Order: sequence, then C-alpha cells, then structure tokens
Amino acid sequence: MQLFYDPSLDNSSKQFDFSPEESRHIIKVLRKREGDIVKITNGKGYLFEAKIVQADQKKCRAQLVFEEKTVQRLHTLHMVVAPTKMNDRYEWFLEKATEIGVNEITPVLCEHSERKIIKPERLQKVLQSAMKQSLQTYLPKLNPLTDFKTFMAQNQNGLKFIAHCAEGEKMELKRRVSADKDVTILIGPEGDFSSAEINLAQKNGYVPISLGRNRLRTETAAIVACTTVAMVNA
Repeated sequence: MQLFYDPSLDNSSKQFDFSPEESRHIIKVLRKREGDIVKITNGKGYLFEAKIVQADQKKCRAQLVFEEKTVQRLHTLHMVVAPTKMNDRYEWFLEKATEIGVNEITPVLCEHSERKIIKPERLQKVLQSAMKQSLQTYLPKLNPLTDFKTFMAQNQNGLKFIAHCAEGEKMELKRRVSADKDVTILIGPEGDFSSAEINLAQKNGYVPISLGRNRLRTETAAIVACTTVAMVNA
C-alpha cells in the first residue's frame, strides 16, 4: 500500500490535484492509470480513497470515493528533545519516533546545547515521509525551537518525566508509565541538562527517570523512551 499526504483535504472535499512531484511518482513510477484507486491522508486522522480521473504526469487529478476517521490512541506522547549536534541524528529520531508513535515534538534549547538552529521545513518533511511510510493518518505536531525556561513556563498535562545522567534517585521509566495516560518526556543535549535545569524541571513536577544502565546518545535515549511508552500502551 502506498499512502499519500495532502493537509488541505477534509470530509467536504470532492476531488483534488496532486503536486507535480507526486503526480510524476504516481504515473511514471507507480504506473497508475485512470480508474485506479490511491489512498491519501490529511495527517488529521482521515484516510481517503480516491479514483484517478486524470492520469497526467504534471497534474494527476483524483476524485474522492471513500473516507474514514482513524481512532486515535487513548494516550498522547510529547517528546521534548534537544537538537543533536549532527542534524541527521535528530532527523533519525523524528523518523523512528513517528513510526513508533508520538503525538508532539518540541525541540528544546538548553544551557549545554551545541546546536542552536534547526530547519523546521526539513524536519516537517521527515515527519511527513515517516507518517506515510508507516501508514499512519496522524502527523505529529512539531513545535518551534523553544528555550528550556520558556518551556518550563508552559503547562503540560499528564505524567511528566526528565531523563538525565546526573546522580540522584531515579526509577526506570517502564515502572513509572501508566497505560492510557498522557506523557511528556524531557531528553537533554549531548552535554546533558545543567543542574539548574534539572532542579527547575523537578520544581515543575518532572520526575527523574532512568532509561537503563547504559549511557545513551540523545537520539537513542529519545527512541528508548518512545518505545517504552508504546510497549506499556500496546
């Protein structure tokens, strides 16, 4: 199954045109013809079936013939992860987190952050590609790069955790997560959170957690956290 993405679609849409890039892919690569059925999502939970009515490489037009709304998970997962020094590692995290299951991502700027600039357009494309590849109908929300203190001033619902490498009492994440509960998890940069950031997070209700005995890279720690939450809610 090949899944396409068009955020403009809703349940009142009748027909639409694919972009030139996707039109070429559909007609030239997939060799679709008039009358063939393709599946599209708008990233908001809807899965559409559409019949090709104009098989043109430059503008493929389709008529919507069926729609259904996908049931969303009972829990939400918000990953708050500092951008990694190497862009490709953060993109890898976004791709895999989308495949595993994440609702919202906030790149967070910390005291020890080495990367202070991100390219949201590029990251959005990674999320869209991962959503289509994993045949999901909900596109994770990507928030702007946010300063740590600014994020701490925002209210987050549900269970709240911070994973850090500093000494102190921690419990394994798998023993703190509960099924069907909203979860927010903070993952720091390569240099970890500062002591001031850890203290501020704890004052704001974030519970220190462990992701295992091994010291993990930022992107690996984030994926372990995503996987743990997914397994508890399986």
